[in-house]
Amino acid sequence: MKTDIHPTYFSDARITCACGNVIHGGGTKKEMSVEICGACHPFYTGKEKIIDTAGRVEKFKARVAKAKTVEPKNKLKKTARATTIRKATKTLIKKAK
Repeated sequence: MKTDIHPTYFSDARITCACGNVIHGGGTKKEMSVEICGACHPFYTGKEKIIDTAGRVEKFKARVAKAKTVEPKNKLKKTARATTIRKATKTLIKKAK
């Protein structure tokens, strides 16, 4: 087996969470930082957190509102086209008789 190919293992590594919780354990880095740990994770704490990244909920609501205003225009176009098709069909039937 080759020697000196494995990373250095620190048995006293320090892992710091964004909530301030500090965990001591082993790792290949002396200090690490994490965003969520067992002390602040919603699954383990029973508290639900809604993380809204860059107003995604507001963007979605705006898109839904815009879709509701555009919908009647499309329906008008469809009904106008349907009536012209009906008229054209009736005239073709009259000509065929």
